[in-house]
Amino acid sequence: MENLSTSVLTALQPTINKINENVVNPILTLFFAIALLVFIWGAFTYIAHADDSTKRSEGGKGMLYGIIGMFIMFSVFGIINLIASTVQGL
Repeated sequence: MENLSTSVLTALQPTINKINENVVNPILTLFFAIALLVFIWGAFTYIAHADDSTKRSEGGKGMLYGIIGMFIMFSVFGIINLIASTVQGL
């Protein structure tokens, strides 16, 4: 039974690699870019409206959300690559 599952994973490996390269990685890159833009917009708002405490607070939140988003996307990228390399090593 173990040989059957290994052979199925081996047969599916090219398909998994194509999905990873053509679908998952571009989506993760897009989300990372969006998180980076949120961070940059937050920094711009924070600096441009330094005299308004409400806008400074909004800018700080934008920077925080951008950093959290980038961290999540980087973590997802690492987990997907870990899973892909584990499946590939079978």
